[in-house]
Amino acid sequence: MALLVLDASIVIAWFDRNDALHLRSTAALELTRTDERVLPASAYAESLVVPSRLGQDAIVLFERALAGLPVRVEPITVEVARRAAELRARHHALRLGDALVLATAIAFDAAVITADRAWTRYYPRVRVI
Repeated sequence: MALLVLDASIVIAWFDRNDALHLRSTAALELTRTDERVLPASAYAESLVVPSRLGQDAIVLFERALAGLPVRVEPITVEVARRAAELRARHHALRLGDALVLATAIAFDAAVITADRAWTRYYPRVRVI
C-alpha cells in the first residue's frame, strides 16, 4: 500500500457530480483505493468552501462522504510549513496552498494527485488526472 496525497482539486471534483473533472477524479480515486490517502489540512479547508457556502447540511454531507472515501486529514506541521516556504521561494508562481500540498507529499515521500498540470514542474511524483 502506497501513500497518496490528495489535492483539493481532486476532492472537489469527486464530491461535485457536476464538476467537469468528476468522472476523472472518481476514476483516479477508484484506481488508488488500496493506497493510504492523505488530505493536507490546507486542501481540506479549500474543499470545504463550496459546502460552507451551501450551509450546514452540505457540510455534514461532505464530511460523511469524505469519511467514506476514506482519507486522513493531515495537519500542517512545522516541517511541512518550512518545505512549503522553500518551494514558494524557488517558484514564485506557486501559490501557498499548492505549496503546502506539495510539501506534504515531499515530507511523506509520497505521490500527489491533482488536476493541475503545472505541478509536474515542482515535484517529480505528481500524478495529473
